[in-house]
Amino acid sequence: MNMVERINYLAKKEKESGLTDAEKAEQAKLRREYIDKIKKNLRSELSNVYTVDDCGVEHKLKKKD
Repeated sequence: MNMVERINYLAKKEKESGLTDAEKAEQAKLRREYIDKIKKNLRSELSNVYTVDDCGVEHKLKKKD
């Protein structure tokens, strides 16, 4: 079972019959891992995005602090 399937299974089980403490901890851990992966992928994609000004010059996006 992959991560998303397991997250969905635990969410469904939580609604139907509740989760044990171990399952709640697993659910929280899986959700955090999933969110971290999504953020990492998004950052990677955005690091390869350029804007083009009126003169046709490409500018890499810069991270704001």
